[in-house]
Amino acid sequence: MVKVEFLGPINKEALNVDISNLNELSSLLKEDQEVCKWLENCAVAVNDTLVATKDVALSDGDRVSLLPPVCGG
Repeated sequence: MVKVEFLGPINKEALNVDISNLNELSSLLKEDQEVCKWLENCAVAVNDTLVATKDVALSDGDRVSLLPPVCGG
């Protein structure tokens, strides 16, 4: 299982899902109205390393974090 964390204002409990890559995760999350609106703007980290492509393979025990844009001042 892969743990998916939703950080910041996404405000959703972490999920444990059986997926093998980020493309599968993207398809799964597009079905969730609450999360779908964030997908285009979020950075994605796999095991605390930012990734720029959805072709990243995932293994059992990996952690994916969705990082929404942050504003500060």
